[in-house]
Formats: sequence, structure tokens, C-alpha cells
Amino acid sequence: MNPFDLSGRRALITGASRGIGHAIATALASAGAHVIINGRTQAALDEAAAVIRATGARVDVSSFDVTDATQVNAGVDAIEAHFGPLDILVNNAGIQRRGPLDKFTDADWHALVAHNLDSVFFVGRAVARHMIPRGRGKIINIGSVQCELARPTIAPYTATKGAVRNLTRGMCADWAGHGLQINAICPGYFDTPLNKALVENSEFDSWLRKRTPAGRWGRLEDLHGAAVFLASRASDFVNGQMLYVDGGITAVI
Repeated sequence: MNPFDLSGRRALITGASRGIGHAIATALASAGAHVIINGRTQAALDEAAAVIRATGARVDVSSFDVTDATQVNAGVDAIEAHFGPLDILVNNAGIQRRGPLDKFTDADWHALVAHNLDSVFFVGRAVARHMIPRGRGKIINIGSVQCELARPTIAPYTATKGAVRNLTRGMCADWAGHGLQINAICPGYFDTPLNKALVENSEFDSWLRKRTPAGRWGRLEDLHGAAVFLASRASDFVNGQMLYVDGGITAVI
């Protein structure tokens, strides 16, 4: 049997109306999974679902705010009741805020923590409460090269991604014994809407290409294999790991 086959598996992907979340949803669907994409805007979710559905995959949508624990608990319970047991969770929802650390506002700090860290805890906890009694499940958190690296103007973002790294390890420590595998994909610099300002900055673009051994920005399809691997039986003995998909940027000085 193909250990990467996701036929019969059900996956929830947060923040999946565009960018990395949508790419991962597409990858899991192409491997046979029934995907449920989450976001806050119903119209954007419906449009994103239609794109994946056009490939012949089964796609549903679930709109709830991942920064609100009450909404998360109700949303996950509703998915389990209406669509069936979740086998895979991808905690992808997140935002970016840039600015000098000494001038960073309280509001922007709290927004980053809520979207990038609280959401991983809230959704991970809600899904694990269903997975643990079944004795199986895959949780994939989306980290970043900023789990390991810092850069001017994004210190708070770096702090949230560093926390995701250790929360992933903590989830492994608590839940691996119940048959769950919890890992993280840590993308490098990808050409996505979140990085639009950087992509369009010629100075940064030149710096990044020189700094990255692969010599280019990441393309969304570069994440497909990593996502399918960590969601499938092929990774059944992989736990608490950070998989850097970064063109080598974390491997060199």
C-alpha cells in the first residue's frame, strides 16, 4: 500500500482561503483526503473551495475565528458531528506585523500572539480532545524560519513562531503516547500575499536570493510533499520535529 495515500482521511486546515493554507489543502486533497478549509470570510472560503473542488476532490468549509476559544470548540465539535472524525489538523492561520521593536504597539503585539500562537493552542486542543480517545491523529503546525532566526522589524513575529516551535514539542510530549504525531513545517521565504511587501522590495529580493543557497523564493508547490508526508502513515514515527522547507537558508551563515 502507498504510505502517502490519504484516501479516507479527513483534514481541517485553518487559514486556508489563500497562500500556504490553500496550497496545503490542495496537496492533501490531491493525495485523497476530504479537506475542510477554515477562515473568517465565508465568500473567500467558498471561492477557495471551488478551486480545489474543480480537481474532483471533496471539499467543505467551516468559518470560525481561531483566536476565540469558544468559537473554536463549537466549530471543531460541529465538524466532527457533521462531516465525521478529523484525522489531520493543519494549524496554518497567522498574520504578520512589522515595525521597530521599541515602537511596536500593544495592539499589534496582542494581535500577533492571538493569531499566531493562541490559535495553535485553541485549535490543537479542541481537535486533540477528539483524536485522543480514538488513539490516532496528525497535527501539523506551521512555523517559520523565524522559529530559529531573527531579523530587524519582526521581533514579535519571531517570538510567536519560536513559541510555536516549543508548543509543537510540548504537544508531542503530552499526546504522542495517545497515538498522535505532532510536527511543524517551517517555511522559508515564500512568494505569498503575506510577503507581498518583501517580494516587491528590490533590495530585499536581491538580499534574499543571495542569502538562500537555492537562490530563489519558495513556491507554494514546494510545500506539497512535506505536508503530505507529515499527514500520512509515512511519518508515523516522526514526532515533535520541525521540517524546514527553506531552500537551505537555516543551514548556512
